[in-house]
Amino acid sequence: MASQIKSRWADDEEDAAAEAQRRREKEERKRVKAERQRRLEEAQERREQEAASATKQDDNGTHVPPAKRRKLSASPASDLKPLPPAKLLRFPAPSWGPCRHVDNFERLNHIEEGSYGWVSRAKEAATGEIVALKKLKMDNANDGFPVTGLREIQTLMESRHPNIVNLREVVMGDRSEDVFLVMDFLEHDLKTLQEDMPEPFLPSEIKTLLLQLVSATEHLHSNWILHRDLKTSNLLMNNRGQMKVADFGMARYFGDPPPKMTQLVVTLWYRAPELLLGAETYGREVDMWSIGCIFGELVTKEPLLQGKNEVDQLSKLIPSSIGSVIRSKFPFLTTSGTSLLTSLLSLNPADRPTAAQVLAHPYFREDPKPKSTAMFPTFPSKAGQEKRRRLVSPSAPRRGEAPGLGESGGAGVVDFSGIFAGRDLEEKGGGFQLKLI
Repeated sequence: MASQIKSRWADDEEDAAAEAQRRREKEERKRVKAERQRRLEEAQERREQEAASATKQDDNGTHVPPAKRRKLSASPASDLKPLPPAKLLRFPAPSWGPCRHVDNFERLNHIEEGSYGWVSRAKEAATGEIVALKKLKMDNANDGFPVTGLREIQTLMESRHPNIVNLREVVMGDRSEDVFLVMDFLEHDLKTLQEDMPEPFLPSEIKTLLLQLVSATEHLHSNWILHRDLKTSNLLMNNRGQMKVADFGMARYFGDPPPKMTQLVVTLWYRAPELLLGAETYGREVDMWSIGCIFGELVTKEPLLQGKNEVDQLSKLIPSSIGSVIRSKFPFLTTSGTSLLTSLLSLNPADRPTAAQVLAHPYFREDPKPKSTAMFPTFPSKAGQEKRRRLVSPSAPRRGEAPGLGESGGAGVVDFSGIFAGRDLEEKGGGFQLKLI
């Protein structure tokens, strides 16, 4: 009978000897540890006995304290049961994987085209949830992925805030140039909404919207992110009164001192004067100027400074920053509101308040108080292709025989007998009762 072939990976005598040696070393370590513990216990007992014998009264009857404070805690028992083997805790964590395909979403309608992409309304096939789908523009695909798209993805991933649009995931199309951002869908943008409104927002509603905008900006600035394109068309709003900042194509990180950056940022009507003058080092102040322009637009329902070019814009904003001009242009704004708007539109960037200072401004604590988002009115969504409902009103009376209250058998008789029928069957409460006389 042929001998059985032995696997090259089977344990041989050397492995067995090494295993036995490891076991002996382990037992020796246990023995040394137990011996050390025993010696410590004996030394502890010896110190306790010495302390007890030293506790006595002297000749004057005074109590002599022990030389060393006694240990009140119980000494470790030698017969403790061994602990069970420790289990490694595992937590769910994101892992690397391929992006999903855009075919998982059904595009419903086109919303708008921006500077850095096309935005559409879509429905996820698996859940039926409505989302916003933004396709990034790849104008120079040979130069690689656009830096504006990278900045938008990076800043959105780092900016998790209730008033900042949520980036859910990035999906791909059939080509490498087809990159889509999946974000939360909101029914309105503030610019389109104001154009359709017959009257501007109420003062309490303006305060609520402004608090949400400044809160999102404060979160960005605390994480060293500049938005650099705050305007009403980039402020989205749902039918529950919640506003979110969107379109981070121009956003980027900054530091202290601020790095050298381009001045060709921010839409012209919301651009700070230092950018119009060609400043290349700037910080949070450019976003605060844009917030001041949005504040004025919320009050008047019209853009505050509508210049045709940089020179015309600069000529319009210089007189608009004077406090007397602001008070005359906004007569219904309170003193605190005028003070806040004047400080936000200060020509000196150092005089503009930070987002945290704006949140603590007394304008938001005076009457009327900011309205709850649950009390905001709702509007038909253009992005969702909703139409305003029209109430059906009765037609005007026609020429001819008018309906009358004629006698029985005559034309135009109206029967009132059913109005008061069944009065005896009505349930009566504990209050008063009306009698028909």
